[in-house]
Amino acid sequence: MIKWRTLLQIQETGIVAVVRADSPEEAVLISRACISGGIKIIEVTFTTPDADAVIKQLVAEYKGQSDVVIGAGTVLDEITARIAILAGAAFVVSPAFDQQVAKLCNLYTIPFMPGCLTIGEIKEALMYGVDVIKLFPGSSVGPDFVKAVKAPLPQVNIMPTGGVSLDNIHEWLNNGCMAVGVGGNLVTAAKKDQDYSKIVSLASEYVEKVKEARGIR
Repeated sequence: MIKWRTLLQIQETGIVAVVRADSPEEAVLISRACISGGIKIIEVTFTTPDADAVIKQLVAEYKGQSDVVIGAGTVLDEITARIAILAGAAFVVSPAFDQQVAKLCNLYTIPFMPGCLTIGEIKEALMYGVDVIKLFPGSSVGPDFVKAVKAPLPQVNIMPTGGVSLDNIHEWLNNGCMAVGVGGNLVTAAKKDQDYSKIVSLASEYVEKVKEARGIR
């Protein structure tokens, strides 16, 4: 039940904030800003120092807010996946598909979102029980690729990451994506001068774009 609740929240929010930071403190501040702006699905990447500690802190901090979901990104192996899950990650994201990570996530009923870019990769991931395909890097194919994939595989849930912006987010969603992942385009503006209010503002804009694309007023 928890797994499906997580997937439903991701779909309803329509956007995942990919938090890649230079320090644990920065990751927490970026995450808080994204949540304040309305993007309440946070993916803390394991390129961030002490990412598991960041996940633990955020999970504890937002424990009473059921609409806030904290997950782990850039998970390359099953050891890292288990560390993330034990830290409280509600979902696991990887830049590529890995059979062992898929099995581990299935064991703990945690959604696994592996990066795939071909029909063959997507098919293999689905056979291992993957619920959401992270189309990565999305910038290599573009929104029209989603429609092409959905023709032979209408059942696949796709979430592009890389190449998603305020200008094209509606194209991705209208072409059949269940959600999108946004990283650099969301957080880079604040990293130089540490003005996290910029992230709050941008996050709000992304949320509004999702609503517009879905016809929600």
